[in-house]
Amino acid sequence: MTDIAFYHLQSVPLERALPKLLEKTLDAGKRALVLAGSQERVEALNGQLWTYAPDSWLPHGSIKDGEAEEQPVWLSTDDDNPNGAQFLFLTDGATSERVAEFERCFEIFNGREPAAVEAARERWKAYSEAGHDLTYWRQTDSGGWEKKEG
Repeated sequence: MTDIAFYHLQSVPLERALPKLLEKTLDAGKRALVLAGSQERVEALNGQLWTYAPDSWLPHGSIKDGEAEEQPVWLSTDDDNPNGAQFLFLTDGATSERVAEFERCFEIFNGREPAAVEAARERWKAYSEAGHDLTYWRQTDSGGWEKKEG
């Protein structure tokens, strides 16, 4: 079963939290697929990953860049895995029918939006019933992560 970690955004938005999680993914020698809610959001995240820190370089791409198989981080709205990612990042309420095909899944949701919190609870329940290993991380005031009981 897939290790699924829920990341509850509280103080820092996705645009600032996602790059750090992707850096750790690449440091672990893994590839990532990031699913977003719309193509516009994919392109906004694509631009953000190039500019989130002055001294950063996070190799990634989207359909507009092409050559998915060459990209260690692929941003998309399509539920496929063209870059052979081991880690799946679900953002903006995006879902995947292929969660079980990944080593890890990161469910990142906005804790300030009641609908997003409720949707995350529903996904937690479904993943639990499917037998996946679940963990819950809540964002601290400084933007770090603290593991909590689900």
